[in-house]
Amino acid sequence: MSYLNVTNVSHSFGGRQILENVSFKLLRGEHVGLVGANGEGKSTFLNIVTGHVLPDEGKVEWPGKVTVGYLDQQSTLEKGMSIREVLRTAFDGMYAMEQQMLELYDKMGDASPEELDKMMNTVGEIQSELEHSGFYSLDSKIEEFANGLGLGSIGLDKDVSELSGGQRSKVLLTKLLLQNSQILLLDEPTNYLDVEHIEWLTKFLQNYEHAFILISHDIPFLNKVVNVIYHLENCELTRYSGDYDKFQEMYAIYQSQKAAAYERQQQEVAKLEDFIARNKARVATTNMAKSRQRKLDKMEMIEKPREKLKPTFKFTEARTPSRFIVEAKDLVLGYDSPLTRPVTFNLERGQKIAIRGVNGLGKTTLLKTILGIIPPVSGKVELGEFLEPGYFEQEEREKNENTALDDVWNEYPGLTNYEVRAALAGCGLTNEHITSKVFVLSGGEAAKVRLCKLMLKDVNWLVLDEPTNHLDVDAKDELKRALKEFKGSVLLVSHEPEFYEDWVDKVWNIEDWTTKII
Repeated sequence: MSYLNVTNVSHSFGGRQILENVSFKLLRGEHVGLVGANGEGKSTFLNIVTGHVLPDEGKVEWPGKVTVGYLDQQSTLEKGMSIREVLRTAFDGMYAMEQQMLELYDKMGDASPEELDKMMNTVGEIQSELEHSGFYSLDSKIEEFANGLGLGSIGLDKDVSELSGGQRSKVLLTKLLLQNSQILLLDEPTNYLDVEHIEWLTKFLQNYEHAFILISHDIPFLNKVVNVIYHLENCELTRYSGDYDKFQEMYAIYQSQKAAAYERQQQEVAKLEDFIARNKARVATTNMAKSRQRKLDKMEMIEKPREKLKPTFKFTEARTPSRFIVEAKDLVLGYDSPLTRPVTFNLERGQKIAIRGVNGLGKTTLLKTILGIIPPVSGKVELGEFLEPGYFEQEEREKNENTALDDVWNEYPGLTNYEVRAALAGCGLTNEHITSKVFVLSGGEAAKVRLCKLMLKDVNWLVLDEPTNHLDVDAKDELKRALKEFKGSVLLVSHEPEFYEDWVDKVWNIEDWTTKII
């Protein structure tokens, strides 16, 4: 059974072609990984199939009645609701049925025998449906899912407006999974999940009986949960059976065959053109030349395989700082209340340290406290001499209306237009990306703009808060290489052990510092 049919869809944005004559089918039981480099149009594709964006051409059909749950990169929450209240909205349909049943009970006292009979039948049907759907154990189901994705330790009665960005993402994901839709559309769901919560989500998706489409750059996660890969590249969508590793193997073969076919055709074209040039003027061979020309005219030309634009990252090193970069004594992190017990630590020149731990325990707070952006609850932080820190924040704090070009140029006005463009291109951004407003770029493209600004600065200490969120596979690998090569100190928050395990000197687990029960 086909849940979704996409036929000959084309779409452009801002003069740039994103999808061209794309077709796609989603069958029951298919666990689809939608992959491709940053900016290829993966999120746009999901927006088209959900009807949030209308394609320029082609059609999207959802045969039959299917329920669709969609988690995108831009989902938001309303202020004034607790986590529990938000999660309960996943079952609004059931609560509406319960309300209808209660209203019928109220009306029974004034009903005629015939009306009472009808009401009793309706109430019986509603009661049966609610019992079958597990309505009377919803709270325990909410607790199970909330604990699985790390919300239980925060407290389900907490107002969502008080949550960090990562915690809000967890709430939206938990609500989506509770809805038990027939189709799940997930855009980078692991970005703000910790290792143990990714494991819970992995098991959930492995056992998901319906179908889902998943955008992710987390390769180990993809390999565990998908059985079909759709690869979006150069406006085309290609299907591969199997997991991500199998896709890479088949893609390499496909690319090799395509390059060989192009070379063979180019050789044949060169021979035909040479024959035509030498023989079209001679009477004896002019017909043979015309025949070759007709063959050449009819030939369906193979497009030259396009080189994939890969980023090149390099951090510019400032002067050597003092031996100790950071010295903290009896430091207590927090805002209104403490998040940690008093801790003492230091970061030495050249050390590279990763910080891990579940969301909400103070990883970002630690970075901001060390940098002096927010004060500690108690204790003190002393910074070394001659420090030139470079800080990468997890997300843009405000909607960025600048183009990528202007955003970088505003920060480095001494550079020429050419130098700014070259720096952005070096980060893997095309001319279309460079002249687009930052807020319309994909998460990965926007992250590359922020990395570009960081690389134009002389630094001897990098403070990076989840820099791999949204980055595609090539960009992650390149960032990892650049951080290994960097001679300065690094303080990194990351939920991806495979990104940092083989190059950091130490891992600080903030769960060892917390005052919370986890």
